[in-house]
Amino acid sequence: MTENTFFDETREQSQIKAIIVSKYFWAWAKVIIGGMRRSPDRESDAIAYVDLFAGPGRYKDGAVSTPLLVLEKAINDPDIRERLVTVFNDKDAASVRSLETEINTIPNLHLLKHRPQVMNEEVGNNIARDLEQTRLVPTLCFVDPWGYKGLSLRLVNAVIKDWGCDCIFFFNYNRINMGLTNPSVIEHMSALFGEERTDDIRRRLQPLPPYDREMTVVTELTLALQRMGGRFVLPFCFKNARGKRTSHHLFLVTKHVRGYEIMKDIMARHSSSKDQGVPSFEYNPANERFPLLFELTRPLDDLADMLLAAFAGKTLLMKDVYDAHHVGRPYLKRNYKDALTMLEAESKIALSPPAGKRPNRGGRPTCADAVVVRFPQREV
Repeated sequence: MTENTFFDETREQSQIKAIIVSKYFWAWAKVIIGGMRRSPDRESDAIAYVDLFAGPGRYKDGAVSTPLLVLEKAINDPDIRERLVTVFNDKDAASVRSLETEINTIPNLHLLKHRPQVMNEEVGNNIARDLEQTRLVPTLCFVDPWGYKGLSLRLVNAVIKDWGCDCIFFFNYNRINMGLTNPSVIEHMSALFGEERTDDIRRRLQPLPPYDREMTVVTELTLALQRMGGRFVLPFCFKNARGKRTSHHLFLVTKHVRGYEIMKDIMARHSSSKDQGVPSFEYNPANERFPLLFELTRPLDDLADMLLAAFAGKTLLMKDVYDAHHVGRPYLKRNYKDALTMLEAESKIALSPPAGKRPNRGGRPTCADAVVVRFPQREV
């Protein structure tokens, strides 16, 4: 497949990717707008969506890609359409012309206060430099390169440096895995992982089997993003059509736990498998579970054991347990409530109020945020 034929066909993975990004855009926009209303002294009330590898707007089979989904969501929401500035870019001139045509056919496009901007630029250090030198309004930036050229730590950091700015990028694992052992593209790998880290990764990958190679690459990229300033990093794995190999990872990079929680919930709903209600954070067309990261594959029984160990001898609110524990793990708030209710039923912890005095739902007692959890001392 060549870069120019990337949009010839839509695949389930591409549709899921577009849905995840557009859902996050809407949720992110509503949270940012709410924050602006609570701080009316801000210089601007605008928000922005930037797509640096936007493509032609539709796949050859007619399915819409991310830019059109985002614009349609914006048009249908009065709060967003009054504030949203959109910038779509692609280095391919034919894709730019196609995208402009598709945008112009969107119903009620005139309702947007700011007409979408479409650019024809190659993504590289020039765009990263411009972003570094600009104080951004709250911006969600989506970076979906066909391979790896243009994707860099510098670019991501230039986006997330300002308030309310998040970055989502598509990480082509197959091409980057090959690139890490190809000396001719070492410059691009260094831009993505950092020069020292890239040399270290290359040495460590040589003796590793495929699964361990993937774990190493994804973990090292996550660490590089966190050390750069992206406090919360969340990856989502896509398998190929046969479900045997990883093709891509979708990453969210944000400085705020609220964005992390929102994306975790969205990714959970689009995970192709769940174990005891704990999502795999993976989309596998063959629905075969192939773990992404060790901490993103542990089921509910393991969560219960982890909570007993982590909070031994402590008394906390349910919400405090969740807030202190969930980052970097696959669990949703409802998983924590289920685990605590399960531990209570097994008399391993005490909840206040107890089960008989809490509301019942579906034959089970609920576990609200304000429920007090008393963990016993850990046995020696």
